[in-house]
Amino acid sequence: MNAHCDSFQVPTRGKGTYEITDEVARIVRASGVKTGTVTVFVQHTSASLIIYENADPSARTDLHAFFERLVPEEQDYFVHTAEGPDDMPSHLRMVLTRTSEVVPIAQGEMQLGTWQGIFLFEHRRAPHRRSVVVSVVGV
Repeated sequence: MNAHCDSFQVPTRGKGTYEITDEVARIVRASGVKTGTVTVFVQHTSASLIIYENADPSARTDLHAFFERLVPEEQDYFVHTAEGPDDMPSHLRMVLTRTSEVVPIAQGEMQLGTWQGIFLFEHRRAPHRRSVVVSVVGV
């Protein structure tokens, strides 16, 4: 059994989705693991990870609009507002998605579906540098 861990930064320009599939695939290849799993983890509470449609950008446009309606900003019932009106909504959006994703590896490649990609989902308005940790385990 082999284990390999690496990390990288994702500079964001504010709210939106940022595809990280290629960077994760690079780490999987570097690990030498042919059969196993890769776990991708974001070290933040106001950003998340998703596996989502990566062929048609309009699918992500719809996702962004849905989350704006689902968890609107500047609600008078939010108590946690010290970091601005987008802070509490960003935490709620993170909880509704995930901070990690696990993908099987076979023949040295992630087994994502044809139209699937791994995305960092930035929930804050301002640009950030998000830390992503990738752990590969297998043979």
